Amino acid sequence: METPLLVKTPWQQPLEPLDEALHFLRLSGTFYCRSEFTAPWGLELPAFENTLMFHVVTSGECLLEVKGAETQRLRVGDFALVPHGDGHRLLSEPKAKAGKLFDLPREAVSDRYEVLRHGGGGAVTTMICAAVRFEHPAAQRLLRLLPRLINVDRWNAPESEWIETTLRFIAAEAREVRAGGDTVITRLADILVIQAIRAWIARAPGAQTGWLAALRDKQIGRAIALIHRDPQQAWTLASLASQVGMSRSAFAARFTELVGEPAMQYVTQWKMHSALMWLKESHTPISELAVRLGYESEAAFGRAFKRTLGYSPGAARGG
Repeated sequence: METPLLVKTPWQQPLEPLDEALHFLRLSGTFYCRSEFTAPWGLELPAFENTLMFHVVTSGECLLEVKGAETQRLRVGDFALVPHGDGHRLLSEPKAKAGKLFDLPREAVSDRYEVLRHGGGGAVTTMICAAVRFEHPAAQRLLRLLPRLINVDRWNAPESEWIETTLRFIAAEAREVRAGGDTVITRLADILVIQAIRAWIARAPGAQTGWLAALRDKQIGRAIALIHRDPQQAWTLASLASQVGMSRSAFAARFTELVGEPAMQYVTQWKMHSALMWLKESHTPISELAVRLGYESEAAFGRAFKRTLGYSPGAARGG
């Protein structure tokens, strides 16, 4: 059975392209750790491929060091994202000795939740730390644009109260192991991650160019949304240009200028990433996926898939 990219109901209006990209930021493969540190202490986390890590300080404070980014001091209520899963260190003070994560004793609460206690017995810092994945291609593309570190230490006034309440709720759920607690934390973390990325998009100069800028463009953003919503469509330069009221040549030039790659290359990449999702989430035969995406044969689809993603559809499914 086909897995839709965007579930719609009859009463929903289509989302704006940027809103739609944020809509796909749904956490999966989540793993949480409630960390209880006493000074002096340090924790070294290894790199995790295709993973976003985040830290919420629920009491005390610490330093966060990520290679290639400025060291940040995190205080209660700060929400720090390490979007690319880079290795990094959390420290009670500069030059504190850092123990490696997998060398330290941890208490397993569930398959996705554990408690870490570490340190020298001094001042206490508690944190919620998590490693999460985003499977949807729009979410992955957005994450690739983010810097090595995002630290939201000042929320806008209208949202600060409910965000602080959300952080307190996460801290309370982490302190008391209750049925459904990891699900509650996951849903709340969804909101905080999206809000942190929205805050970065609103403020950062880097968010005003490239793909994010293209999503805001009235015509190119609409074209991208069309590609995202219907990867099975046999899109051409002419059909996309017609949909957004541009000439073929003007559309091709503007799309490449804003997005940084030709429109048809983008279409192919989107088709292949959509196929990857279907391969992982359904039992649809590869031959049927090939037809669904407009390929004349399974072999032609397989070549395009491997050229785009670097491995075969069979390998993607685990066959």
